[in-house]
Amino acid sequence: MFPSFKRRIQPAPPATTRQIEVAGKSLPLTIKQNARATRMTLRIEPGGRALKMTIPQGLPEREVNAFLTRHQGWLMTKLARFSGESQIEEGGSILIRGVSHRIERTGKIRGLTEAMMVDDEPVLRVSGGEEHLNRRIVDFLKKEARQDLDRLVAIYTGRIGRRAKSVSLKDTRSRWGSCSADGALSFCWRIVMAPPKVIAYLAAHEVAHLKEMNHGPDFWALCERLCPDTNDAKRWLRRNGTMLHAIDFD
Repeated sequence: MFPSFKRRIQPAPPATTRQIEVAGKSLPLTIKQNARATRMTLRIEPGGRALKMTIPQGLPEREVNAFLTRHQGWLMTKLARFSGESQIEEGGSILIRGVSHRIERTGKIRGLTEAMMVDDEPVLRVSGGEEHLNRRIVDFLKKEARQDLDRLVAIYTGRIGRRAKSVSLKDTRSRWGSCSADGALSFCWRIVMAPPKVIAYLAAHEVAHLKEMNHGPDFWALCERLCPDTNDAKRWLRRNGTMLHAIDFD
């Protein structure tokens, strides 16, 4: 018998990060080598704040640089959608449950942040100093998200006869929600800027995982029973979700 040999795949080197200039803006670019990759792929991270690139293992740096140069136009076009819409400031606007609200400071040091109608226009009135504007808006959005998601989770868990271990809010970039093996649900609070049917879908999606810990046919059937607007909501998130991540509250 002849001895047999197994090809040993060398482990890929760790990912590297560097800055790249696109239309005068500096963005972090993470480059990851993959032994199974046959071509280069470039992805804009949610919110348009970073780039991620996957390349074949051992690819010369000059080819990476040439690829990035060729795709400057594509990057400029894609990233342009985030400009002018990501800053929070007085007189600007913020979405609350899918409705654009004009941001207005009350001029008072103390007071509540409130969404209201003023002369038939949706307005978000924010108290406190200008330096606290972003934080107060974030606190308001988190409070509203907590209110909506707690209510929806209670409704949906009651319908399927399961209990959630906990419900937490985070500012995640890679996913809108999650369900752990022990039933802990987590949601990105930015979802409260989406229309109500999208918020309802996200809650239904994660609650459905309490019964179906997969994305198979039974899971989607349950998800649609809980939220009949599932397909419309998924389409809305695909088209607009990145825009919500792009809003800069820092």
